[in-house]
Amino acid sequence: MVARPERGRLLSRYGAPVADRDDISALVYRYAELLDGGDLDGVTDMFADATWRSAATGDVLHTREEVRAVYDRVILYDGSPRTRHLMDNLIIDLVDGADEATGRCYYTVLQGAEPGAPIAPILAGQYVDRYRRGPDGWRFADREFHVALTGDLSRHFRGG
Repeated sequence: MVARPERGRLLSRYGAPVADRDDISALVYRYAELLDGGDLDGVTDMFADATWRSAATGDVLHTREEVRAVYDRVILYDGSPRTRHLMDNLIIDLVDGADEATGRCYYTVLQGAEPGAPIAPILAGQYVDRYRRGPDGWRFADREFHVALTGDLSRHFRGG
């Protein structure tokens, strides 16, 4: 029988419980899952108590309505944007026992807007996040979107 690590054990290199890192990682990846699934209300809800920022425009959004307006530009095809947000190089900076953390990861967005057509990379960049632990677990406190590379966004965003 293989011994399973205890939930909450410390990662010696980082000095914080593995469970907290797992929970924050799940939050980051859940964003991609909801967005790729076309659950724009779910995506918006992730930022209910957070700021949403664009590094490109300097926009800082504070309300659910402001954030939802951004995601209302996403074009859905039978309920899905036909995208896959690939998240990688997730780095979480967390101090043991703290209720706040920071993190960052790269993203690449692939889209296959037409069934059977080749997929295409349409966007790549980095998310820079702050997280806050509350009564219901870890949540976004702030997300800043950095866009590094863009492709054809005309099938992903209205007016894009």
